[in-house]
Amino acid sequence: MKTWITDFMEQFGYLGIMLMLAFENIFPPIPSEIILPFGGFMTTTSDLTIPGVLIAATIGSLLGAVVLYWIGRLLDVSRLERIVERWGGWLRISAKDIRRADAWFDKYGYWTVLFCRMIPLVRSLISIPAGMSGMKFGQFMLFSAIGTLGWNTLLILLGAALGESWEDITGYMDTYSNIVYIGIAAGVVLLGVLFIRRRQAAGKARSQTTK
Repeated sequence: MKTWITDFMEQFGYLGIMLMLAFENIFPPIPSEIILPFGGFMTTTSDLTIPGVLIAATIGSLLGAVVLYWIGRLLDVSRLERIVERWGGWLRISAKDIRRADAWFDKYGYWTVLFCRMIPLVRSLISIPAGMSGMKFGQFMLFSAIGTLGWNTLLILLGAALGESWEDITGYMDTYSNIVYIGIAAGVVLLGVLFIRRRQAAGKARSQTTK
């Protein structure tokens, strides 16, 4: 995949960088950890400039984020509630749980979008719950742009600074990504345990009140 990505970027320049970042946001397996440092490296071997690469990368990232945002809008909370009301029993999830999660995202969603745009994998997927929650599009774009700009700037500058050694960044980013994934997995397990315990406690409370 790395060879295909770098060949595409070398052939199409700014346009290639923009398209690669748009695809990366929609299909997270395409790694920005390769695209951005290589884009920075290209500024040392071609007519591309760091500001130009940064602008192209940021536009591409936001285009991909917009696609996932509108997918989230199509899967809005009311539709998700209807799905949960029909099938949620299998997962022990209720419409109330969906509303609670939506309320949490309404309160903290903008900052969540900002910081998640700098976390591998999550940086793409966060656009979907943002759309589902009905987050205002303008504010979604603003916070996405700020987070994306920070992430893109860091990796592009590192790629330019390291030059031909730009691939060294991928090793560090793999370590960072693995730590993030472990943290996410641990968080999901913890939330699942807390959720199950809360449901069990609520069930015991209801059974005691009916006696």
